[in-house]
Amino acid sequence: MTREYETVIGLEVHVELLTNTKIFCGCSTAFGAKPNTQTCPVCTGMPGALPVLNRNVVELALRAGIAANCQINTLCKFDRKNYFYPDNPQNYQISQLYLPICHDGWVEIETGSGTKKVRIHEMHMEEDAGKLIHDEWEDCTLVDYNRSGVPLIEIVSEPDMRSAEEVIAYLEKLRHMMQYLGVSDCKLQEGSMRADVNLSVRPKGSDHFGTRTEMKNLNSFKAIARAIEGERQRQIELLEEGKEVLQETRRWDDNKEYSYAMRSKEDAKDYRYFPDPDLPPVYISSQWIEKIRSEQPELREEKKKRYQEQYGLSEQDASLITESRHLSDIFEETAKLSNRPKKAANWIIVDTLRLVKENGMDADDVNFSAKHLADLILLMEKGEVNNQGAREVFEHIFAEDVDPLTYAKAKGLRIAPADDGELESAIDQMLAANQDSVEAYRNGKEKVFGFLVGQVMKEMKGKANPQEVNRILKEKLKP
Repeated sequence: MTREYETVIGLEVHVELLTNTKIFCGCSTAFGAKPNTQTCPVCTGMPGALPVLNRNVVELALRAGIAANCQINTLCKFDRKNYFYPDNPQNYQISQLYLPICHDGWVEIETGSGTKKVRIHEMHMEEDAGKLIHDEWEDCTLVDYNRSGVPLIEIVSEPDMRSAEEVIAYLEKLRHMMQYLGVSDCKLQEGSMRADVNLSVRPKGSDHFGTRTEMKNLNSFKAIARAIEGERQRQIELLEEGKEVLQETRRWDDNKEYSYAMRSKEDAKDYRYFPDPDLPPVYISSQWIEKIRSEQPELREEKKKRYQEQYGLSEQDASLITESRHLSDIFEETAKLSNRPKKAANWIIVDTLRLVKENGMDADDVNFSAKHLADLILLMEKGEVNNQGAREVFEHIFAEDVDPLTYAKAKGLRIAPADDGELESAIDQMLAANQDSVEAYRNGKEKVFGFLVGQVMKEMKGKANPQEVNRILKEKLKP
């Protein structure tokens, strides 16, 4: 009979920090530049080149640590993690082992089973390595050192997670936290948030940990969920067959949905860590910590709650808007300028998110101004554009950030004023041509009214204020 097993999972999450320059030199961190164009003697490991710590890296790490309820080491140091790999030009990585900047924190996650605290063992600063590019056509491997020296924080959790659902909830919590803090954009597709999964299984009810493996090459939340389930099943099958699970690093192939061994799992002693002699200790004063604590922005959970209380939004609508800090900023400014928060929320949730999906975009890449959306809402409020026209205008606001009134005038989408006689004349002509429907309405068939409104709008080619149409029609249909 097959035993029941429990999965034990801990994560090492690398978050790329939102700085303009690298951690120990002045080279740009911009994503997407031509290979090896953002390098210097420091980040390519040239002999005699000395690192200088970027103060902004320390501030962003402190911001993240405070938000994650961490203890702060007021004295922290950098260490050299020694290993050879072609994308590591110094043959060591500058990281933190003995005195990391943050330790012993926690974040709260929510799943279908309820809320749970996931403990954070430590959070440390380090530099990224370069990137290997495998050229299958030329059968060779090339190295791009643009990423070498880009600042990271590595967030190491305790083995507190028990399922893929909890892992994804934890990663989502970290992603939102880092984005709202301005610490990182956490774009998985650009590698600015990466997770390594340490996983083991044990018989249910056991207090002893099983042998863990570490899985790398996980670049999406869906891939992480599939990798967890795949590795869990692999380890259970080995144990059921009486075989041993080896402690090793495995690479997940998401296309084949299978992991394969890369190397035996290293421990800290294998890297021969020692303090970096070129970098002095970092002293963090209590005043510095309190200054950063006082400047912490509103996080997603607080914002969701406030949107429900201040704007009367549902929990679902507040969740959808706050999924992106950028969209929530646009929403708030639109609500403020238009004084129509629910209409602003509707335009963000329905139309903006639809266009983001249709264009294959990231919500953070939306670049229209809140003022133009607010102006469109007020044009609709005044009856100067109808729903159909407003949606056409908004598509161009989304794509080109056009001024809505200017665009509506240029494209003939602005509804003609009711006092120019054109609307009343159209209604008279429609009533004369539909006497049977007029009599039916006067005899109590109120459903006919919608038909008559539709006939007027058809006559006006949609360029009429529906409120004015209703008002004038009701006046003229009185017995």
